[in-house]
Amino acid sequence: MAKLIIIAIAAFALIAGAGIYYTNHYAYLERFEPAEITLINRASGESETIAFADMSAIRATSTPLRFRACFTVSESVDTLAATYLEADKPEPLVAPNSFRCFDANAIGGALERGEARAFVSQRDIAEGIDRLIAVFPDGRAYAWHQLNDKFQD
Repeated sequence: MAKLIIIAIAAFALIAGAGIYYTNHYAYLERFEPAEITLINRASGESETIAFADMSAIRATSTPLRFRACFTVSESVDTLAATYLEADKPEPLVAPNSFRCFDANAIGGALERGEARAFVSQRDIAEGIDRLIAVFPDGRAYAWHQLNDKFQD
């Protein structure tokens, strides 16, 4: 009888674990293509649309923090930095395993080493959440949402 209980508990744990994994990495996510990508002009404070290509993006119906995007831009990082507002504390959030083009650790490391620069795309895209974009010198760009000062400690 004890053996049967142990097997039942183990089976329940495996099924629950698989359900949690699926929910975190696949459920509630949808692929979509944003109509535009914007950056905030440092002089005017207004959002301006920038050209992009090769977009791959996901978002979740459960929270705005699940947004991630990978794309390319044609403008150089230096041109963008001269025109648009840079982000103070960019911290890319880990993407689900199903969205392989977005490697938060590699992007974050490149930002720390100065190999990429982060810009503010939109403030308060949802209450307390900003959209940030990291751009590499070769034109690769990555976008994500992160908490702004309203909800950070």
